[in-house]
Amino acid sequence: MDYFGISAGELGRDAKIPVQVLGDSGEVFYELALQMTDAIRTNNAAGRRTVFICPVGPVGQYPIFVRLVNQQRLSLKNCWFFNMDEYLNDDGTYIDEQSPLSFRGFMARNVYGKIDADLLMPESQRVFPDPADPEKGDRLLAELGGPDICFGGIGINGHLAFNEAREDMTAADFARLGTRVVELTAETRTANAIGDRGGAIDAMPKLAVTIGIAQILSAKKVRLGVFRDWHRAVVRQAAYGPVTAHFPASLLQNHPDAVIYANATASARPF
Repeated sequence: MDYFGISAGELGRDAKIPVQVLGDSGEVFYELALQMTDAIRTNNAAGRRTVFICPVGPVGQYPIFVRLVNQQRLSLKNCWFFNMDEYLNDDGTYIDEQSPLSFRGFMARNVYGKIDADLLMPESQRVFPDPADPEKGDRLLAELGGPDICFGGIGINGHLAFNEAREDMTAADFARLGTRVVELTAETRTANAIGDRGGAIDAMPKLAVTIGIAQILSAKKVRLGVFRDWHRAVVRQAAYGPVTAHFPASLLQNHPDAVIYANATASARPF
């Protein structure tokens, strides 16, 4: 694990996933927002649809994206946004959209609800994975020709969306997993409780529905943002560690066009 000793100045050198070291978090979020608007503008000009996989975490790109869309009168009518995941109740149904934890609620309030109505895509083109029929979104994504870009972050145990680390699978088998209902690990619930529940781990959902790692890996481009203290180790393990289901982000080492944007905090040496 010598990669944990890589300095900020050396981060990205000889990396198996390109790492772009930026300054503050705003630079990371601005880069993600620009990637979104640039792709949409290019596809609109060519008469092509735009298909994104979108996270709720990181979220700092969305205020910038919304502002650019409204200011530039950028039409989203031919866009399809597939959100990565959503928390579930213990019975496998969506948590209430009004819950502050709800990713559906976040997108409705902070993204779709702030874009001018004449620019916004139809509701049918705002897709969340369905716990009652997880493969439905996978079929639709395939019918649309796959995602142009998958945006996201990296969890503390390397998870992408809620594709949690697995010790019982090879990397190749893990890479074939589609959209499904998952049980969240203690690491994920703990890390998310710090930011979302003031540390109340027992108040975090135990289940979620997540887009498959296969769908993420099928994207033409993958663009990830990391910006927290604990991302210092995470970004190094993703970019330099072995490819394994134990650390799902490592699978992006085999992707033809994946990039990680790291702020100054995440770039610093872990220890």
